[in-house]
Amino acid sequence: MMNLIVQTLTITAPVFVMLFVGAAIRRLGWIDAAFISTASSLVFRGTMPVLLFLSLLKADLSQLKLELVLYFALATLGAFFLAWAWAIYRCPREDRGVYVQGTFRGNNGIIGLALSSTLYGDYGMSLGGVLAAVAILLYNSLSAMILAFYSTEVKASPRSILLSIAQNPLIIGVLAGVPFAYWQIGLPDWLLVSAESFAHMTLPLALICIGGSLSLNALRAERDLALSATWMKVACLPLITTLGAVLYGFRGADLGVLFLNFASPTAAASFVMAQAIRANYELAAAIIVLTTLAAALTMNIGILVLQAIGWA
Repeated sequence: MMNLIVQTLTITAPVFVMLFVGAAIRRLGWIDAAFISTASSLVFRGTMPVLLFLSLLKADLSQLKLELVLYFALATLGAFFLAWAWAIYRCPREDRGVYVQGTFRGNNGIIGLALSSTLYGDYGMSLGGVLAAVAILLYNSLSAMILAFYSTEVKASPRSILLSIAQNPLIIGVLAGVPFAYWQIGLPDWLLVSAESFAHMTLPLALICIGGSLSLNALRAERDLALSATWMKVACLPLITTLGAVLYGFRGADLGVLFLNFASPTAAASFVMAQAIRANYELAAAIIVLTTLAAALTMNIGILVLQAIGWA
């Protein structure tokens, strides 16, 4: 268990370092609002779609467990609609899209996958990679839909929402990667190395933009909604979805990997998408910071309890 705690901190600590770097260099005047807008656009339109494409390219679909993947997809949809129902009660209309996205969307591809590998070895890596691929498609489609539905920039008609989803660069990156993953199509080494170099900019650049957008005044202003979203993301929804998996009969590594994916903190992509449509990106940034901090505790407690009972 100590190994898992150390691994969790090893993964989450660099996230906070980059957030602080972003806040510090914004305060020093090295970056400004124009840079944050341009860099966020680069991540949204360029580096992150390439990163998602490469993630699918490397997914081992031979480890696909249809029953488990189907449960994960249905649980994700259930979490989305629960978060949406709660947002209608809890949030002003203009913030509901950002709140829902921050509440149901996890950082499966980085934190969930890394911890699955640490705890369950090669099997955890393979299964976590498959779930991350499914999550990429679901998260981006549902996030694009809910953000478009509540956007002040986009008219919320069924046609405009579908168009927003179809034109979303992150979804395009995912769909482009599906045939490569399914038929195990490789890329030339020179192209793969170039693409990886470009994609590696995604996380540090996104986190610097998030840190540069944070301020104490913004955190105070968004505190109540951010705390509410954090409670839902790292406690309520993982508890409900994991109990559902237990009742369904999942045990061992399957249950453990499911829990780690359900309990992962909010992904940095939620900030990038909120910023891209001029939604409340300060709320998105606050949710990412708070869920990442809280998940370092709740993920360890959750896996400890599951192991103590003998379920994972």
